[in-house]
Amino acid sequence: MPGARPAGVRVRAAVQALSRSARRWAGCSDAGRLAALGNRHAGRRGWIVANGPSLAEMDLSLLEGEVTFGCNSIFLLYDRLSWQPTYYCVEDPLVAEDNAAAIRALTGSLKLVPRDLRHLLPRDERTIHVEFVRGEPPGFPRFSDRADRVTWFGGTVVYFMLQLAAWMGLDPIYVIGADMSYHVPSTARIDGEVITSTTNDVNHFHPSYFGPGKRWHKPYPERMMRCLAHAGQHLSRRGVHLYNATRGGLLEELPRVRYEDVLAKSAFPDAVRNPSAGSEYGMSRQK
Repeated sequence: MPGARPAGVRVRAAVQALSRSARRWAGCSDAGRLAALGNRHAGRRGWIVANGPSLAEMDLSLLEGEVTFGCNSIFLLYDRLSWQPTYYCVEDPLVAEDNAAAIRALTGSLKLVPRDLRHLLPRDERTIHVEFVRGEPPGFPRFSDRADRVTWFGGTVVYFMLQLAAWMGLDPIYVIGADMSYHVPSTARIDGEVITSTTNDVNHFHPSYFGPGKRWHKPYPERMMRCLAHAGQHLSRRGVHLYNATRGGLLEELPRVRYEDVLAKSAFPDAVRNPSAGSEYGMSRQK
């Protein structure tokens, strides 16, 4: 293409832009709040709660008192739960735009959201902005060991939550509700990468999740699973254990464990106990 820069120049330009962004972020007050979360839950196991249909079949009451990350429209489950996630995350701009009022109204979790969504979800005592790099930069997928400095896109909000969970020192980390199967109804309105639903949602635990009028991005489960496989490999090299405790589903890139078997064991291993357990954001909070 005439005028196109060589690949090496494009890569250097991208790296320089990221470096400038990182320098600006280092001076942001939220960077300090994120830094304070580093290793907050060392010695604890953690749970990443994705939103596939299998979630409706699980006894989620077992997660009360655990360190949990919920996301997107997880709040549609709250009427049947006696607890709320320790942390709440959203990174998709469409989900944030279509649910901004409901997300702002959440008070039971510490909210961790990308900084570029601050116009929708402003900073407050329960909302922290995170530096988040969208798209597929050089070296994609990339996994951050310093979520207080930067986090990376990985095709699914689960990848965002994993980087935060690892920064907080959680080990092992279990993923549930990651079914990885999607159906785009023939009646849906499609405009490029954006889908607008005209019927109830069959891809998540609740029919209203992406119900009529809700927008979502075209799903790419193969990319999601490739990124989650990378996360598992990266964490394994650090000595952190990542497991799939989803009931059924297509995610085979992570070793499987049985949800109920894990929860039959103490959340506090005898060898290491979390000094902050029971603090404001130490566990899933009762409503």
